[in-house]
Amino acid sequence: MSDSAQRHVRKQLNQENATGLQLHVTESGCNGYMYALKFLENIPKDAHVFEFDDHVKVVVDNQHWDLVRGTHIDLVTEGLNSSLKFENPNADTHCGCGESFSIRGT
Repeated sequence: MSDSAQRHVRKQLNQENATGLQLHVTESGCNGYMYALKFLENIPKDAHVFEFDDHVKVVVDNQHWDLVRGTHIDLVTEGLNSSLKFENPNADTHCGCGESFSIRGT
């Protein structure tokens, strides 16, 4: 996770009174899968937890681990808008809008 993404997520966690950010995928979009984010008050014990600087915790449950393993999260700013960008080495293709992706072998 880039430093700018960590700062962005820390700000969001503070606003939501959350302790972590859950990253998972849903079957959706024009290419198979989409990333989904959820603020968590409690961190599940059976999940993969990555703690970055400033106590930013990203949580991935076991069900989605193989789909997002190795993903780098960055913050992209265009004009006044900022959004998280996911660079997933497991993704085979991305749709033109950049919202969905497919995974090799699924």
